[in-house]
Amino acid sequence: MPGISCDALQEKFMKAALLTGIRGLEIGDLPEPRIASPRDVLLRVDAVGVCGSDLHYYAHGGIGAQRITYPETVGHECAGTVVDVGTGVAHLRVGARVAVDPLMPCGQCDQCLGGRAHTCRRQKFLGCPGQASGALAEFLVVPEECCYPVPDSMSMEQAAIVEPFSIGLYAARMAGVEDGAKVAILGAGPIGLSVLLACLAQAQCTVYATDLLEARLRMAMKLGAAWAGNPLESDVVAEVEKKESLGVDFAFECAGEQATLDQAVNLLKPGGTLLIVGIPETERVSFRIHDLRRKEISVRNVRRQNECTAAAISLIASGRVNVDPLITHRFPLRVAKAAFDLIANYGDGVVKAMINVSAQASQTFQP
Repeated sequence: MPGISCDALQEKFMKAALLTGIRGLEIGDLPEPRIASPRDVLLRVDAVGVCGSDLHYYAHGGIGAQRITYPETVGHECAGTVVDVGTGVAHLRVGARVAVDPLMPCGQCDQCLGGRAHTCRRQKFLGCPGQASGALAEFLVVPEECCYPVPDSMSMEQAAIVEPFSIGLYAARMAGVEDGAKVAILGAGPIGLSVLLACLAQAQCTVYATDLLEARLRMAMKLGAAWAGNPLESDVVAEVEKKESLGVDFAFECAGEQATLDQAVNLLKPGGTLLIVGIPETERVSFRIHDLRRKEISVRNVRRQNECTAAAISLIASGRVNVDPLITHRFPLRVAKAAFDLIANYGDGVVKAMINVSAQASQTFQP
């Protein structure tokens, strides 16, 4: 057959979710990825959680300067099974079940060498426009360093939720939450609830949570919050102050909203710490500087996670942290758009929607 290469004849295709425009998502065919370097690992994708950042791309076409060029694949909260490995892969075997750290740092810049791979100057991230393909596909190639084996007792859904939980764990560690600490979490979505779980696993502390959605407030209470309130129904700052007259030690802003930033500052005691975990849709946020100055509030930004993936797996596998309640809805890949629409519309009490790409997603390993 003149004009057609052998490679083209042998090319295989896979199903993948493709963003096609604002609130546009279609299932299409893409060439299956191939191992291109010695340390590459080919995964069968089993489960992918839909993240708030995915929703930014879906509903708004980007996050800040990162804009979608259609069609584009997204998704980064994922877990899969090793199908093939490059010649230089030393610690993984075919059939291994892994949680995936979606960050691919360069390993050579000042940030990487200083132990800050999450702020690598030349990083690539799964499902980030112009960086790396998204995980909402049947197969995925990532470097060996991104793959963390999980025990047989964990389902692939639990392995996929390791990524958002590791962000909560990193935030709690960054804050230095200790026994007796008073904590406020503003925004009880998947990340806020992950922060809650991480704080309670790290220390005997008291956690207060806020959100606009009653289902998420109920979830926060179920997971161990001492109190949860809706700012549309009551003055949440006043309600927490009734219980903590001196203020809280740590406030985690997990909603990405100006109102919750203001509430967080008001809730903090002098010398307290504000940790900004949420991703605002706006380019700028503001603070009442005299409130920050008079109380000497420390403000810290949380950028994904750093070296917390293995610890997150251990906490989940040991049973010390139960992430299962976070997964409220499940969808097959073929109706991924329904998952995105559900989350974008805050429908049916959704907290975390999981897209089961393979039949093994919700199962533990069966030898």
